[in-house]
Amino acid sequence: MAKREYTMLEAAGREVRLSSPAKVYFPKPGWTKLDIAEYYLTVADAALVHLRERPTVMKRFVNGIMEEPIWQKRVPKNIPDWLQTATVAFPSGRTAEELAANDAAHLVWAVNLGVIDFNPWPARRADLDHPDELRVDLDPTPGIKWDAVRRTAIVVRHVLADHGLEGYPKTSGSKGIHVNVRIEPRWDFLEVRRAALAMAREVERRAPELATTKWWKEERHGVFVDYNQNARDRTVASCYSVRPTPDARVSCALRWDEVPNVEPEDLRLDTVPDRLDELGDPAADIDERPGSLEALLDLARRDEEEGLGDAPWPPHFPKQKGEPKRVQPSRDRDRPTHRGRAGDPQPGGPPPGVGGGLQRGFGSKPRTGQGYDQEFKEASAAKKKPAARKKKAAATRKRKS
Repeated sequence: MAKREYTMLEAAGREVRLSSPAKVYFPKPGWTKLDIAEYYLTVADAALVHLRERPTVMKRFVNGIMEEPIWQKRVPKNIPDWLQTATVAFPSGRTAEELAANDAAHLVWAVNLGVIDFNPWPARRADLDHPDELRVDLDPTPGIKWDAVRRTAIVVRHVLADHGLEGYPKTSGSKGIHVNVRIEPRWDFLEVRRAALAMAREVERRAPELATTKWWKEERHGVFVDYNQNARDRTVASCYSVRPTPDARVSCALRWDEVPNVEPEDLRLDTVPDRLDELGDPAADIDERPGSLEALLDLARRDEEEGLGDAPWPPHFPKQKGEPKRVQPSRDRDRPTHRGRAGDPQPGGPPPGVGGGLQRGFGSKPRTGQGYDQEFKEASAAKKKPAARKKKAAATRKRKS
């Protein structure tokens, strides 16, 4: 059996082995495993601002983006002696040693295992119970145009500023926009999520035609402000991560004046390094500007005093005090038919003019963070064309012989 091809890459003063460097991970542009590793070496300084000291879930695309990833929390048993990890405890009492990508060598090591995008915790390993980042995830519902996401992001900026916080926007690299907010690590996950929910409801109140906080998809319209990304154990792709989209888009940091006109397809594995060289990193100073959640928590208290309770949690979390029933609204016979104010978990089904039938239900597993299904269908068709031509040519030669 032939030995597997490999190359050695120098990263952070170490030689890191990269196996199968010529393996194609992105069939449409033809980019390989080596291309991904070299990208991360180029952008390492900017990428590590958002990864250093954070437990990171490994999302391994061992055969490229056309196959579903393997989600892996624990690092393998045999790891280099220099590899740094963080010990994460689960409610079951079990623990896991997760990757803490603290330098460029860690990035290359992870790429060697098939990692394309990095998904870190919002807390650092010295204190995993107190996040230092609040995350705003803007996710468009089906049929919503990209401009609605950009406009919603601007509303988010103003809500944060009005409550003493500075947001750092970035494209998600998929369908949406993320806004990262560095905060003082004084509050636990419950309080950070509570603040995020209050912020999301305020965005919805200010722009009800654009934004929604409805957890059930049959009730949503416009852009979903996903407050649950701030629940414990939830992760999102980090800034400067390559995303597993057919054109290898990057979750790229933006200046706020870029948001109204940004186009995510312009920010790719092959364009972001030059952008960093020319414009610098808009999020380079994020660690210098931690803010307080006190104003958002005051807003949460006002909402609660006016009758707004908790909103639904992700399905694998225990039922929370004050949480609405985990029943699809259209199947809830006891659900009232009147509507409350914007920001309330709304009864009575979807808003007027918005059709139902979109809710997949708790525990469903749609493709996440990988762009639109149609893009993958096109990439798959493009991949099949050369094989079909070869098959046709072989058949022609057979007939002639």
